[in-house]
Amino acid sequence: MDRRQWGYAAVSAALVGASSAPQGPLVALLTAAEPQMRRTHTTIEGDSFLVNDRPTYAGRSWRGKSIEGLLLNARFVQATFDDLNVDTRSRWVYPDTKTCDPRRNTREFLEQMPIWRKAGLLSFTLCLQGGSPEGYSKDQPWENSAFDAQGKLRAEYLARLELILDRADELGMTVILGYFYFGQDQRLEEESAVIRAVTEATEWLVAKGYRNVLVEIANECDNAKYDHAIIQPKRVGELIALAQKIGKPIDLKVGVSHNGGRVPSQELIAASDFVLLHGNGVAEPSRIGAMVEQVRRSPAYRPKPILFNEDDHFDFDQEENNFQVALAHRASWGYFDPGKSNYVDGYQCPPVNWSASTDRKRAFFELLAEITGS
Repeated sequence: MDRRQWGYAAVSAALVGASSAPQGPLVALLTAAEPQMRRTHTTIEGDSFLVNDRPTYAGRSWRGKSIEGLLLNARFVQATFDDLNVDTRSRWVYPDTKTCDPRRNTREFLEQMPIWRKAGLLSFTLCLQGGSPEGYSKDQPWENSAFDAQGKLRAEYLARLELILDRADELGMTVILGYFYFGQDQRLEEESAVIRAVTEATEWLVAKGYRNVLVEIANECDNAKYDHAIIQPKRVGELIALAQKIGKPIDLKVGVSHNGGRVPSQELIAASDFVLLHGNGVAEPSRIGAMVEQVRRSPAYRPKPILFNEDDHFDFDQEENNFQVALAHRASWGYFDPGKSNYVDGYQCPPVNWSASTDRKRAFFELLAEITGS
């Protein structure tokens, strides 16, 4: 793709006014007599992802390896970001307006979606509790959660999320939707609130009829900072099963991720519809391939997709990098670029510049376009 394209937004007139999304009562967002008709249906067949009954990247190979059925993706978990903590909200202001503006954030995200899709990006990860707005954090005092303390959904977050899921459906894109993040799960008062959160979020997806969503119950469930035992590895299978049961009307597929470099237990490999891996902390690309093969050797493994949806390693100009090695082992890969809160670098530290505003971003999308033939 021509590098000059990256500076321009490509969005329909209907989305220009996205910042004026309705803020009606939650019941209006949750109530639907019939699921809406949708354009995009993501399914799994063996170890392949299909969109509308056709394998992704059908017939496409790169460097002698087929990428058919893979789901190349990026971590964009701050697309619905807000900070409800008045003491930390000022950290995320835009340089031009000096305000923290969640509607602008989502509007600018929507503007970039067709550009990413044109480059061959078929999927991205969102999260109802975001991710660290500092990239990596020891403490996380901010409050960025689509759930209140009792596990009820917040209408303002849903309004922003709905705009993104609707646009993804129009573009033929698949959204990996995380429910919990270890920097925010403490915002839920007790275990019953966690169960309620899974129930309400999944019921909302069913009511809206979304068939282009995969659920990641928790980002890195083995992270020691999770407060609730039911989100941790020994019990998170209960939440996977709950979401799978509620999500049956939309054929919802569910999984969970672990810390970078780690492989799920046999129990969670068996419980998940797809196996999520993270490459953070994996300095040697060969370890990426070893993780994939370790999953496949597990007695619990049956043919199902293996998907990296977070990896903060780049080296896109090198002969060997984590992205390339994942593809060589028939695993999908996800780009994670945390950046800084400067409205230039990365895709996680607000205010986020969702365009390809750096050499690193451009290098990823250019390699992606080459791999996918876009």
